[in-house]
Amino acid sequence: MAGSFRMIDEFAKDHLHGRLRRDREALLWKLDGLSEYDARRPLTATGTNLLGLVKHVAGVEARYFGEVFDRPSPEPLPRWQDHSDGSDLWATEDETRDQIIGFYRRTWEHSDATINELPLDAPGHVPWWPEPHADTNLFAVMVHVLGESIRHAGHADILREGLDGRTGLRAEHEKQIDEKARAAYCAKIEQAARSAAPINA
Repeated sequence: MAGSFRMIDEFAKDHLHGRLRRDREALLWKLDGLSEYDARRPLTATGTNLLGLVKHVAGVEARYFGEVFDRPSPEPLPRWQDHSDGSDLWATEDETRDQIIGFYRRTWEHSDATINELPLDAPGHVPWWPEPHADTNLFAVMVHVLGESIRHAGHADILREGLDGRTGLRAEHEKQIDEKARAAYCAKIEQAARSAAPINA
């Protein structure tokens, strides 16, 4: 019976870890081919921007797979309390794209080591979570970080589509954009919305 539980744990860990790896790469490719301005500029009313999303997710991984399990990041991080002003969500003029991407990739290595070396029930403590939820384990943290990564990769999908129409999980899977077909599709949705509006008004 114990062997069955171990097999289930390894399957769960491998599945979550594989999905995390996929979504890391998906987030990064949203920067491919963009000018410095487009990678950094605010694209929503709240200032959401593509390079800032990468910076934020890198910091999330570094903290959750680092200090939560007493395996601090080998690179210095600002205190988590210092990000209450949103400074982890955008790149300053002194931070280069390569620096932020490099930090994200190095964080993957540290995170992957934590995931590979610890069992799913390994205890951790998240000081910025309210009690009694601050005491947790690797499984819960993997689910939490994966959720953060997926959420922000989704933000990046929409932002990139708004910039130049590019969509998809990875650049190599992207199809040639058929502008005419897209316009017809959007027109169909617009017509459906207008037709439904008097009913729901």
